[in-house]
Amino acid sequence: MCAHGTSIPVQVKIPADLAAEGREKWKEAPIDACIAPLVAALQVAGIDMRGSCCGHGRGDGHIDLQDGRGLLILSPERNAEYFARR
Repeated sequence: MCAHGTSIPVQVKIPADLAAEGREKWKEAPIDACIAPLVAALQVAGIDMRGSCCGHGRGDGHIDLQDGRGLLILSPERNAEYFARR
């Protein structure tokens, strides 16, 4: 995972309830560098999000989807642990 503050600008859709203007809009936002390609791909695929964080090496990362679901982003080590238990 990347260090806190390491980001890449990505065009993201801001939901109306999170936008100051009260309407949906597109904005270039700083996204954690290690998950920016994933966030950008989700946007291209039309999957709306509310927020994201890579965890910065202190915890698991996540992407919060607009529909209330979430994507968990595990480090390679945590991913191996998860699948070893299955």
